[in-house]
Amino acid sequence: MQQITAGIDAGGSLIKIVYKENGRMHFKKFPSNKQDSSISWLKTIAPSLRVSLAGGKAAAIQKKYFHDSIIIPEFQAASDGVRFLLAKENISIEESYLIVNIGTGTSWHVVKGDKSERILGSGMGGGTFTGLGSLLTQVQDYQLLTILAEEGNKEKVDMLVKDIYDSNDSPINGELTAANFAKGKKLNHTEADRLASLSNMIAETIVLLTSQAATIHQVNHVVIIGTSMIGNPSLKRALEFYLNMVGLTTVFLEKGEYCGAIGAYLSV
Repeated sequence: MQQITAGIDAGGSLIKIVYKENGRMHFKKFPSNKQDSSISWLKTIAPSLRVSLAGGKAAAIQKKYFHDSIIIPEFQAASDGVRFLLAKENISIEESYLIVNIGTGTSWHVVKGDKSERILGSGMGGGTFTGLGSLLTQVQDYQLLTILAEEGNKEKVDMLVKDIYDSNDSPINGELTAANFAKGKKLNHTEADRLASLSNMIAETIVLLTSQAATIHQVNHVVIIGTSMIGNPSLKRALEFYLNMVGLTTVFLEKGEYCGAIGAYLSV
């Protein structure tokens, strides 16, 4: 029987699985509350299995299902996965760069050659969008929230610079946010508008921290990964726009949400 190797990234919201079969790499994800069914599925397709684990719930999965597996530090796995995908997508970054991993929260890593270091973390991320978005709209599903955010108009909720200054007098771009949710007391906005404002606030906060980190560590390239980018065009567009505005080159990896699982797989 052919033995299959797999990497599992067990995060706070999703379990991501990467395995290789017949020379092809496969990707699969499950909600974290479907842990039993996700592992049962994996063992069904690959009865003979070698596994490496990463993520916050890795120890629990190791104890329950894979006693002989190894656990790779989460941040190391993510960085190794980024290097793998950059090479796979023929993207060359000759200098040091930042990894911004937007999952339930957000973490920042600086990569210098073969070394990487986590330098910053924030509670602002996909968990913020889902949790606060549910409070603002009563919608619980993440993908429905992203669809609504794409349909909304943040100008109905956010106060922009142009709302304060006449266009000829504005010292900075009038389309920039002066105050998030400052028009919230008005009644002429929809659930979609509130979600557009929320998505923009998350993007602005991440860009602000990224810009500061890039200045401190003297880097010009930012690689964006993480599950919060999945099916979330409003967040991606805002990140790209603001990062470009502050002079940073942005890279979005096609399978960026699987970097941790890929890094674990590479260590099997």
